[in-house]
Amino acid sequence: MTDIVVLGSGMAALGASYRLRQEKVPHVAYDMNAEAGGHTSSHADEHGFVFDEGPHISFTKDDRIKALLAENVNGDYVSFTAQVNNYWKGHWVKHPAQCNLYGLPADLVVKVIEDMFASRAQSVAPTNYEEWLVASFGRTFAETFPMQYGRKYHTAEARNMSLDWLGPRLYQPSMKEVLTGALTPSTPDVHYISDFRYPANGGFISFLKPMLRQMDIRLGYRLVRLDPESRTLHFGNGATVPYRRLISSIPLPELIKTIPDAPADVAAAAARLACSICMVVNVGLDRADVSDWHWTYFYDEDFCFSRLSFPHMFAPNNAPQGMGSIQAEVYFSDKYKPLTGSPEQWIARVIADLRRCGLIRAEDRIVTSSALHVRYANVIFDLERAAALATVKGYLDDLGIQCCGRYGEWGYLWTDESFISGEQAAQRTLDAIGPRG
Repeated sequence: MTDIVVLGSGMAALGASYRLRQEKVPHVAYDMNAEAGGHTSSHADEHGFVFDEGPHISFTKDDRIKALLAENVNGDYVSFTAQVNNYWKGHWVKHPAQCNLYGLPADLVVKVIEDMFASRAQSVAPTNYEEWLVASFGRTFAETFPMQYGRKYHTAEARNMSLDWLGPRLYQPSMKEVLTGALTPSTPDVHYISDFRYPANGGFISFLKPMLRQMDIRLGYRLVRLDPESRTLHFGNGATVPYRRLISSIPLPELIKTIPDAPADVAAAAARLACSICMVVNVGLDRADVSDWHWTYFYDEDFCFSRLSFPHMFAPNNAPQGMGSIQAEVYFSDKYKPLTGSPEQWIARVIADLRRCGLIRAEDRIVTSSALHVRYANVIFDLERAAALATVKGYLDDLGIQCCGRYGEWGYLWTDESFISGEQAAQRTLDAIGPRG
């Protein structure tokens, strides 16, 4: 009998294990993968390029988390002020576009400002993401930029999305800021990510390696059946593990599938929870001056990727000296935009689009290219999410299963928030156990 089992070994599972270790409470983590770290994994290829499993940086404002991650790399990290821009129909636009319209076609700029003034004179409470965009930025800007981007990134239409995920993610400028940004290219930086940190060596996973080494993690354990009545876990490798308390960071739909006696309404609710799939395409070039930006948002729907990041800009050691790297994100979802094509086909498509926008030149040599299929990427906050999540979480709460992280809470959690979510799940478990003699 294992007192406490943790499912997963990503950021949330790390947070849970960290809190349990603080109280010297024995626990074991089980992960289906061959290596620990979940989505925070980093990989170096044979050419010396380092790529994360999608772009990861630490921009937490929490001093405790900052100190913890800094200690994990013995202070060997680099700090940057985030440089972010946008691409729209051949224009490279400073981010956020809503207050950096300078250089765009004059008729578009006039119409954006006209619509924005008109929309802000109204006082209708929005009920979905599209209504919020129109109320905040006017119809012209909403349809030209964020609604187009949303179809690529979220895969769902804005009218079918709730407002629960927004937080500080879309900056709402004053009309003075909008007018200033339309008349001059010099504007203040107002992106919600100002400064960020990144390990000097080894990719983002280096921030976490000491904690992973301190965990008792069993790899290659894919959960296939969970019996909540007998409190027993059955894994694909034939192992059977009884437990007293369970903390899970694995995706809620996958967790519910492993419970054969889950009520029909719970199984149906879990199936309605939507999440994007990401085809992450990595490209390494024999030239370092690929971009002056850390990442770029692409609005045009004829470009397959919604966002590019440049890992060599996060840390010089992410690429061999004199070389540069690009990471592209192409999104799909089972519910709204099923994945088509092979990884090889998406590598070719991404490279073609990179050439089309000028980031890869005719004379460039592509040193390396690869693709990674990420089954669970971003939770989609569609209008079905809240009710479905309440049904699933209510059932798991009744079973005493503590869920945490982006896919356990089914929320839009950043890395530090996922770690804290794991700590909180561990604390709830400790509270349920009570004082230990």
